[in-house]
Amino acid sequence: VQLQASGGGLVQAGGSLSLSCASSGRTFSRYFMGWFRQAPGKEREFVASINWNPGIPFYADSAKGRFTISRDKAEKTAYLQMNSLKTEDTGIYYCAAAGGLITGRARDLGAYDYWGQGTLVTVSS
Repeated sequence: VQLQASGGGLVQAGGSLSLSCASSGRTFSRYFMGWFRQAPGKEREFVASINWNPGIPFYADSAKGRFTISRDKAEKTAYLQMNSLKTEDTGIYYCAAAGGLITGRARDLGAYDYWGQGTLVTVSS
């Protein structure tokens, strides 16, 4: 599975950005795609993920109410709509995929088998 993340950029606090993660290659009957981020000097952390079928989302507390994860099954692409961005949302955002049912571990970095290259999100004050 190959993952290609895009959509990062520079935005002012309070603004919005939409990230995309296009997947290609092997497909799975059970599949999760997720977003993680890594701020400078910090560990990579969970942001959101989605169970491909039937599209159930999971969010970090920091993302709830501001971010929305979705997927287009036909395009094999996951999206992360980020609204009301804060300076603390700054970081490299990585998309990830797991070829299996990981419902109980959807927030665990180690549950994901495939990773994209990351896209930089910078939120200025």
